[in-house]
Amino acid sequence: MSGCCSGLTRHTGHRAATLAPHASAAFRASLMQDLCEIAGGLFEMGTYSPRYAADLSGPARQVRVSPFRLAARQVTNRHFARFIAESGYVTVAEREGWSFVFHLYATEQGAPFKGPAEAPWWRAVPGAFWAAPQGPGSDWRDRPDHPVVHVAWEDAQAFCQFTGLRLPFEAEWECAARGGLARKAYPWGEEALREGRHGHNVWQGHFPTEDRAEDGFAGLAPVGQYPPNGFGLYDMTGNAWDWCADWFGPLPHAQMPPLLDPKGPASGEERVIRGGSHLCHASYCERYFTHSRTRTTPDSSTGHISFRVAADPETTS
Repeated sequence: MSGCCSGLTRHTGHRAATLAPHASAAFRASLMQDLCEIAGGLFEMGTYSPRYAADLSGPARQVRVSPFRLAARQVTNRHFARFIAESGYVTVAEREGWSFVFHLYATEQGAPFKGPAEAPWWRAVPGAFWAAPQGPGSDWRDRPDHPVVHVAWEDAQAFCQFTGLRLPFEAEWECAARGGLARKAYPWGEEALREGRHGHNVWQGHFPTEDRAEDGFAGLAPVGQYPPNGFGLYDMTGNAWDWCADWFGPLPHAQMPPLLDPKGPASGEERVIRGGSHLCHASYCERYFTHSRTRTTPDSSTGHISFRVAADPETTS
């Protein structure tokens, strides 16, 4: 499978971690303050020009989404550190003792990944996890406002369970990412540049050996470094992928009237991720559009997958 995440899997049968009962009121309130009201409504999901057939990203179809709320920014290292401190949770990467790190950013090279994607630029680095995102010797405290990475879907779900929030469903995510624009490739419009500048953090240069950092960042950027979309949401494409709640499958059936609040299959082996990352490049993983989607297993963790939280309108602090 072609993709920057497909094939990066664990399948190790680890035991789930336990959680303390719930987040402190102060922590939960800090997360609630970042939620943006999304009116929902009718929008066109997917694309008429899919880039990768296996992503099942087309053809486009109309769906309807109820009002909801979505975090303006991805969960940061600072947020996740507070979650760990309050809950006592231990992530999948910590329990397994390793995670996938892109070779240019790894403090230790570890073992080259050889799997279905044949992506040797990934390293299975012992000791890499959310608090040591590049491997031993790296520290989240040096990048508190970066999106947290090396979080499996299971870890993101645990965060949501603890805080009383949830992951967005894929249809919600795409509706929000489009920022009120119809049939546009990017959250800001159709052109790759935004007012003559890079509108998001993606790879510039020759992948996978040279990142020229023309957008100002090599590797991950802190959240909120690029202008928001029309709904006030940052980094909906580029920088780090977002986990969604859904199992991966075809886009919702096209029908009239359009489906309301469609969700993925009832079961599956892989969860949806959305938005692309700083590693996306036209030569390898051109998945930095509002319609882009791919998937990976819920126990997989890498240095370029994060998440943001969502809530229903009636959820209170």
